[in-house]
Amino acid sequence: MSLALLSACAGPTIDTDADPAAQFSQYRTYAWKQEPTDAPPLVKQRIVRAIDAELQAKGWQRQDSERNADIGIAAHVATEKKQTLDTFYSGPNWNAWGWHGGWGMGMGMGTARTTVRTYEVGTLVVDMFDLQSKRAVWRGTVSGTIPSSSEKLNQGVQDGITKLFEAFPPGSGVK
Repeated sequence: MSLALLSACAGPTIDTDADPAAQFSQYRTYAWKQEPTDAPPLVKQRIVRAIDAELQAKGWQRQDSERNADIGIAAHVATEKKQTLDTFYSGPNWNAWGWHGGWGMGMGMGTARTTVRTYEVGTLVVDMFDLQSKRAVWRGTVSGTIPSSSEKLNQGVQDGITKLFEAFPPGSGVK
């Protein structure tokens, strides 16, 4: 699957940035300028639905045309394969040994075992533009390990977007 969001053990990583001059209290409508690129169709639909739900819960209304909207939204998805190497060492062993000839002490050398783990990290970037001034006013990113099951991926998409919009709009006092 090629979306990147979510549900690593510690949860998704969130980052937001906003234009301090933007008057978010004046924005009430939005239109999609660009739906998520580089995501499978079902994941793309889930991202759009989740973002729509978050914005509508905050009183914003989706418009079919940019002409009727205050804000334009563009979203992008990127994925990256990563690897971790975990090496485990067993230290030297001291053992008593012996059969037919007596007893003695022996020492065995330790061994090392390296495990390679390959995983995929995905990132969703959401940009918002003031359609009147043509200025960028907000950017949010959410990144995390992409789960192997579609059920976990779907839940991760929802959880990541919910967390991304927790403190939206900027200046709302919600943390």
